[in-house]
Amino acid sequence: MNLLFWGLTVGVIGKILVAIGIIKVHHIMALERSIDAKVIRSFAFEKTLTYLGIIFIVVGYLMELYFYGAITMLTCHGTDCIQTASAVLSQ
Repeated sequence: MNLLFWGLTVGVIGKILVAIGIIKVHHIMALERSIDAKVIRSFAFEKTLTYLGIIFIVVGYLMELYFYGAITMLTCHGTDCIQTASAVLSQ
């Protein structure tokens, strides 16, 4: 595995954790009884957008891995990994 693969992976994990945090906060605030129905409806819409954003992040991550050829690095062994990594880095 090369640094690009790990950089993409860590970036996606960070984005998803932020999205999960937003969903959690909105869920807790929606349970609060002092907030009116209009705000709670907006929370539901934002929750849907957040889930859609997570799906886009994951799909984009998979597309980047495919584009950079890092998917083959998940299954290579020994010198095959070195050849694959050098081919990816030379692009």
